[in-house]
Amino acid sequence: MVQLGTKATKPVSVSFRIPYYTQWGQSLVVCGSEPVLGSWNVKRGLLLSPVHQGDELIWFGTISVAKGFGSCEYSYYVVDGDRNVLRWEMGNKRQLLLPHTIQSGDVLHFHDFWQIGADSLAFRSAFKDVIFRKKWSLDIERPLGVIENSLHDDDSVLVHFKICCPNIEEETSIYIIGSTSELGKWKVQDGLKLSYSGESTWHADCVLPKGDFPIKYPFGTFNLQQFDAVLFISYCKYGKAGNISPETGPNREITLDSSSTQPRYLFLSDGMLREMPWRGAGVAIPMFSVRSETDLGVGEFLDLKLLVDWAAESGFHLVQLLPINDTSVHGMWWDSYPYSSLSVCALHPLYLRVQALSENIPKDIKVEIQKAKEELEGKDVDYEATLTTKLSIAKKIFAQEKDKILNSSSFQKFFSENQDWLKPYAAFCVLRDFFETSDHSQWGRFSHFSIEKLEKLISKDSIHYDVICFHYYIQFHLHIQLSEAAEYARSKGVILKGDLPIGVDRNSVDTWVYPNLFRMNTSTGAPPDYFDKNGQNWGFPTYNWEEMAKDNYAWWRARLTQMAKYFTAYRIDHILGFFRIWELPEHAMTGLVGKFRPSIPLSQEELEREGIWDFDRLARPYIPQEIVQVKFGDLWTFIASNFLNEYQKNRYEFKEDCNTEKKIASKLKSFSERSLLQNEDNIRHELFDILQNIVLIRDPENPSNFYPRFNLEETSSFKDLDDHCKNVLKRLYYDYYFHRQENLWRQNALKTLPALLNSSDMLACGEDLGLIPSCVYPVMQELGLIGLRIQRMPSEPGLEFGIPSQYSYMTVCAPSCHDCSTLRAWWEEDEERRQRYFSSMVGSDLLPPSRCVPEIANFIIRQHLEAPSMWAIFPLQDLLILKEEYTTRPAKEETINDPTNPKHYWRYRVHVTLEALIKDDELTSIIKDLVQGSGRSHPGKQDEKHVIQKPPVATTERQQIASSKEKAHLETPLNGVPRKEKLAVPN
Repeated sequence: MVQLGTKATKPVSVSFRIPYYTQWGQSLVVCGSEPVLGSWNVKRGLLLSPVHQGDELIWFGTISVAKGFGSCEYSYYVVDGDRNVLRWEMGNKRQLLLPHTIQSGDVLHFHDFWQIGADSLAFRSAFKDVIFRKKWSLDIERPLGVIENSLHDDDSVLVHFKICCPNIEEETSIYIIGSTSELGKWKVQDGLKLSYSGESTWHADCVLPKGDFPIKYPFGTFNLQQFDAVLFISYCKYGKAGNISPETGPNREITLDSSSTQPRYLFLSDGMLREMPWRGAGVAIPMFSVRSETDLGVGEFLDLKLLVDWAAESGFHLVQLLPINDTSVHGMWWDSYPYSSLSVCALHPLYLRVQALSENIPKDIKVEIQKAKEELEGKDVDYEATLTTKLSIAKKIFAQEKDKILNSSSFQKFFSENQDWLKPYAAFCVLRDFFETSDHSQWGRFSHFSIEKLEKLISKDSIHYDVICFHYYIQFHLHIQLSEAAEYARSKGVILKGDLPIGVDRNSVDTWVYPNLFRMNTSTGAPPDYFDKNGQNWGFPTYNWEEMAKDNYAWWRARLTQMAKYFTAYRIDHILGFFRIWELPEHAMTGLVGKFRPSIPLSQEELEREGIWDFDRLARPYIPQEIVQVKFGDLWTFIASNFLNEYQKNRYEFKEDCNTEKKIASKLKSFSERSLLQNEDNIRHELFDILQNIVLIRDPENPSNFYPRFNLEETSSFKDLDDHCKNVLKRLYYDYYFHRQENLWRQNALKTLPALLNSSDMLACGEDLGLIPSCVYPVMQELGLIGLRIQRMPSEPGLEFGIPSQYSYMTVCAPSCHDCSTLRAWWEEDEERRQRYFSSMVGSDLLPPSRCVPEIANFIIRQHLEAPSMWAIFPLQDLLILKEEYTTRPAKEETINDPTNPKHYWRYRVHVTLEALIKDDELTSIIKDLVQGSGRSHPGKQDEKHVIQKPPVATTERQQIASSKEKAHLETPLNGVPRKEKLAVPN
């Protein structure tokens, strides 16, 4: 109630303005921390209204608050007609701060830009703590919310400017300039200097007469009341020495609303200072592949310091590794597979440097270490011998050091910070060794994890306590050694990039402790693609995302938090799995007969409406007698009598004891052991082929739902159907794989991926190779995820080779990766393909050299370095081709992985030591010249004109490639300056 004799206080009007294009039926909402903005309930937030202004769609909305409102946080959301959230801004929450000079009835306008994930990349640790790491401090000059100027008349407006600039040189300031005298009339020296407010943010305010805003005349309109007043401005850097760095792109616009309630205060959030896009280069090599003069049979964490030295000297800002977690599941060389984690937090003892465990190693152990070094110095990694030797030596050192280490303050701190995963890990290792299996279902009363059982097993009174402590001790030293290497890399301006595997081993610590988070009756893989035409089965259980969501993905958040202790960037393995995963039954051995999870199935009702009725015919293996005869010849009667039942005349089905792939393999093995069969592999392949001869996959959890078998048109089961069935099933197949799932998969990724991204400040890159749904690239762009481009695996249909000059900025480009042959092997393994590449990419009709000579490697590496991609990352094997003496080893031996072989031995070691590479000035100079010549940033180079940029909204890659007629010629450098003579390329 207003008392007599007092005047009612007018509220303050706060308006929001943001340009954003939406689809039909979508709207924008402002939601914030205070009730007036919905208290973070989007359904109660402020619904904005759209207005077309030229080529832009501008959203407006207004709230009224009391003069003493103070401040609140807010963000923008895209909603549908029922206010369900479709997407939201990335990055930090915005701050709505009312200046203390505000008066009752004042009008404030907040002009914002939509924040996408790319806007925050510069604040990820890879850039903040490594690339843009400052050796000098930047003191806060004026906090946000503090306004220097005040308004004295209604003919002026107070404009507050705010800009982010994470990359700035010492003794350099940010200025804003414009056409008015208050903004220096485009002279930097007379412009408005901004003050630093922390978190790479700069701001300033000034009072501008409204008459300084020229009227903007939109073409084709003559209603003066619709005209906005627009002032053009620009930001720039101004160094103490007088050097000026203006921002790139067109001038910015300050728009003064033409409405009758013009603002007295205008707050501009102008996003990032626009500069030349920052681009860097890196080298990729598995930890186990590194070789040094000190290591014991395998690369070790402390070797990373030497690798960082070589990388920095060669011009690289990044070193990329494969996963480094413990994989000791089987106790044999199968554990060389780095993506099958025993624990997602424990580090692999394989990478321990035993010489660094103590400063007082006895002489006899030193002799043992030296002897082991000589024995393990092989061409490739001997996984079993190396790990056994290291653990044996470590146990001897532990015996003399354990009391000193376990009672130290550094160990106690490590244990306190890591006990949540460390204690279950150590207990698992003890139980694995005691029961001689990692299959925890075979552990009797320990099969089911409980805190009570765990605490009893690891207690000081336990007979296993000494062994438990040994596992603590190993993990502690691995942590110390990797932390030392990680900090060294940061100090050298080199990012350490880790790898986040998509799955965990079925028999792992994580499935033991958190069985509810995994679908243990399933297996993870990938459908047929470039890597394997028959699909892949990795054997990992799929995730129970519904269960994980209940605690906001705590397991993932803990995993990423642990990883961020060592890495400042990471690769998300098979990022498609966060949209949908290729799920196979646990009894499958191959990857062909799977389905996507989640996905919308074909219902029995839907199929029946289309005239499809005989589901047994379509969902059971189709086995007429002639198929068995053709596949097995004279052996067909033996196969039929032992593996099949004839349920109709000349129609067969598999017997109960061999109606899955694992059952077939087991039965064949028993026959082979009794010498009843030869060519076991060929027979197994043919039996699997018959088992997979289906058209539909029946959902085991809901028999009335079906999924079309991948490449169903290639099956004889499909070919023998009538035309009506074929046409219907082809249409439904296309709908299932390429249409009906897109929105579901998009929503799934927007639930799961932000949980990863918000768990740490590491820079995230996604491995987006394979069968790519159309929703993937937009989501990755929205979230600020950097994609991967491999030239031999173009993402655009119809291309045999990717065009690096057409790659988008938000990508990592590379000529090869660990999952395919090296550049040298790829070049030499297919003569016809080599000729096509030489013709289309090099632009030459001459016969290409049969070997990947240094000149060819130089061309391809330069081609990638000069790509627009943010990162160009090269496997070390591809870089070694630049010097002839490093190409004596057969190219095929340098391949790290063969995705078609589920039991591949991951053992490749570089044949030259890091010390030798560091001394090789010729190779270092060649690489450094290539990096520097491409315009990419490199350690030691402090170029203030480069920054992380938001990807431009432009034509799609497909449109760019379709319109491009550009070819890179070997005789023409990629900077476009023609050479006078052709480059000689030996055959």
